[in-house]
Amino acid sequence: MKKIALAAALSVAASSAFAGGIEAPVTPEVEVTKSASSSGGVLVPLLLLVLVAAAVASN
Repeated sequence: MKKIALAAALSVAASSAFAGGIEAPVTPEVEVTKSASSSGGVLVPLLLLVLVAAAVASN
């Protein structure tokens, strides 16, 4: 009986140890995009300020 229990335990351990093969890890590719320009966020408020200053100066 002990031999059957030992054989069953070894077969379970062996089947789970060799269940999967060694696979190379797959890393996802990272795409880096650059913005068009960093002054885009500053240009619009400056243009708006110039237009407001021109409107105030004309009155």
